[in-house]
Amino acid sequence: MSHSKTKIWIHAVFSTKNCQPLIRKTVRDFLYRHIRQELTNAGCIADSINGIEDHVHILFLLQPQLAVSDVMKQIKGSSSHYINGLDVIPDKFAWQTGYGAFSVIESQVERVRQYIANQEQHHQKMTFAEEYRRFTKQYGFLIDEEGRV
Repeated sequence: MSHSKTKIWIHAVFSTKNCQPLIRKTVRDFLYRHIRQELTNAGCIADSINGIEDHVHILFLLQPQLAVSDVMKQIKGSSSHYINGLDVIPDKFAWQTGYGAFSVIESQVERVRQYIANQEQHHQKMTFAEEYRRFTKQYGFLIDEEGRV
């Protein structure tokens, strides 16, 4: 093979600090636009971004020279700084320390897009904590008796 080929889809999910409902509808467009721009600046392709008041889901194509951890650090750090600089919410905006990042096979990309697009409807039936526990179980992470990874 004369050229390297990669196509690594990542479904990332992360919450606000202490799952506070800080991502109000008035903030979402600013936040999602900023996250999309940060991914573009990193050479990644942002496909889908959506969430509700306490967390965000992103589907993106990872730039093969980058580590997921570096991309997530950049997205989370720059977006919290950006939102705080806008002064559009009364509280200090911050993300929870961790995140989930899950690989997605090509045949499931459309399904993940739809899942991300339907976050408000989805979360009428399930909390973020329940959703995240389901993801961790689905991807084979060990969970303790209290439901923590």
